[in-house]
Amino acid sequence: MSTDLLMSKSLQQSKSSKSEAESRAESLKQELRDFVLDAEDDVAIALERYSADQLRRWAATNLQGISRTDLAIDMFLTEGQVNGQSVLDIFAQNISNRSQDDQALVESWKRAFNGLFVVLQVEGDRYKVMNWLTEKCYWAKPNRFHSSEELSRLSPGEIVVTRLWPETPDQWIFSGPLLLLGKLGKPKLAVAIGNFKNWFPNQLYGDAPELLEEAWTSVERYHQYFVEFFGTNRITLPGHELNKQIKAYQDEMTQRRLAEAGIDASKSLKELVNEAGLSEEDVAESAELLGEESGAVNHLLNSNQSIKMVMPPISLPDDLRRAEAVTVFVHPRWGQAFLQDYARLTQLLESTDEAATAGVDQILQKYLKEDAVNAYVWHCMAEDYPQPLTEALQRCLDRPSFRLDDLDEVLAGAGKSLEPTLPEIASVPMHLQTLFEEALQDVTRSSSKKKAKGKPKQKSGFGGR
Repeated sequence: MSTDLLMSKSLQQSKSSKSEAESRAESLKQELRDFVLDAEDDVAIALERYSADQLRRWAATNLQGISRTDLAIDMFLTEGQVNGQSVLDIFAQNISNRSQDDQALVESWKRAFNGLFVVLQVEGDRYKVMNWLTEKCYWAKPNRFHSSEELSRLSPGEIVVTRLWPETPDQWIFSGPLLLLGKLGKPKLAVAIGNFKNWFPNQLYGDAPELLEEAWTSVERYHQYFVEFFGTNRITLPGHELNKQIKAYQDEMTQRRLAEAGIDASKSLKELVNEAGLSEEDVAESAELLGEESGAVNHLLNSNQSIKMVMPPISLPDDLRRAEAVTVFVHPRWGQAFLQDYARLTQLLESTDEAATAGVDQILQKYLKEDAVNAYVWHCMAEDYPQPLTEALQRCLDRPSFRLDDLDEVLAGAGKSLEPTLPEIASVPMHLQTLFEEALQDVTRSSSKKKAKGKPKQKSGFGGR
C-alpha cells in the first residue's frame, strides 16, 4: 500500500474517531438531561428551586430574546447542587459502571461556563470565538437544537451570549440557547458586558478563575484600606462631609497604589516621562489614540504639577452629597453600600411611638426592594436591633410568627442573594477598563457633536466612586 493511501486511511480513521467521540458526548449529555428531567426526588426539587431563582433574576434584570427556561435547565446540569452535592457528581455515581472515558467526560463538563463572545472566524461548522470578559479563545460547534437561521448570523464580529460546553479535549459546543446581539460598537458592547454581569453574576470570569481571585482580592484590599483610614467598617456622616472624606480616602488609596507601583506621585508626568527615557513626542503620539482626550495629555506634559495635583477629583452623586446623613457599609466580600436613611431608621427603631412605627415600616418595605440594601446590611440590622426589627417585620410581612431565624427566607423571597456576588468596587482586567474608557470617549465625542455649543460636562470613570 502506498504512503498516500496509508495517510488517507489514517486521516479517515481520525475523522471517524473524532465523529464517534462527538456522538458519544452528545449521547451522554442527553442521558444527563433525561436523568435530571425525569427525576422525582431531591434532584427535581433542586431543579425547580434553581430555575425559579434564575427566572426571578432574569425577569428583574430584563433578560429577553432567549428561552430562559432552556437556559436555566442547561445551567443546572453543570451548576446545580442537591443536598451539597453537584448534579454531575450524582450523575457520575449513577453511571459508575461505565467506561473511564465516560467518567472523565462527565468530570470535564464541570468546565462549562457562560460567556459573552465575539465570533472571530468561521470554518465550515466550526466557529472561533473569544470570550470578551477574559480574552480567551475557543473553537466551538453548534448543537443540534440551533436553527440554520441563528447560525447564519454567526459571522465574524457578531456578539453572542451563550454557554460553552467541553465536548472533547480540544473541542467545545454551544450549549443551551444563543442570544445574538449583533455587531456592536464599543458603547453598546460596554452596556452588554454590564448586562451580562447582572444576568450571570457568578459567571463573570467563568473560564478564568485567576481573574476572579484577583478581583475578589481587590475588594478585600478596598475594605482593608477603608478600615485603616476611617477606623471602622461603618460610618455615618452628612453628605457634604462624607464627600470630602471620600475624596481624602481616594487620594490616600491612590498614593498607596502609586507607591506600590514604584511611582513618585510628587513628580509631574513630564518628569516621569523624562526619567523613563521617553520623548514628549512619543507620549503625545500615543495620546492621539485617545482622540479628543489627547489635549488633556498634552496639558499634563506641559504642566509642572505633581501627579497627585492633576488627578481628577472624585465626587459622590448629587443625592448623596446633599443628604442630611449617609451611612456607608463596607465588607470584604459584599463590597460597599451607601444608605441615606439608615441613620433615621436606627433612630426610629429605638422609638416606640406610633409615628416612629409607621416610619420604620415604610423604610423597611423600601429596603426589601432596593438592591443596595443587601443581606449583609440586613444582618447588621438584626444584630444591632434584634427585637425592634423582629416586631417591625412581623407587621410589614403580616407574619406574627416571624423570627429572625426566618430572615434569610424573607430576603430570598424578596429576590436578594444570600451569598455575595462580585461588587462594583472590584477591579477589572485591563482590556475591559480600556474598553470602558474608549466607550466613554465615543459617547462623549458623539454628545459633543450634537451639543457643540453646550457647556461641556465633567467626565468621570466607569464605576468610579
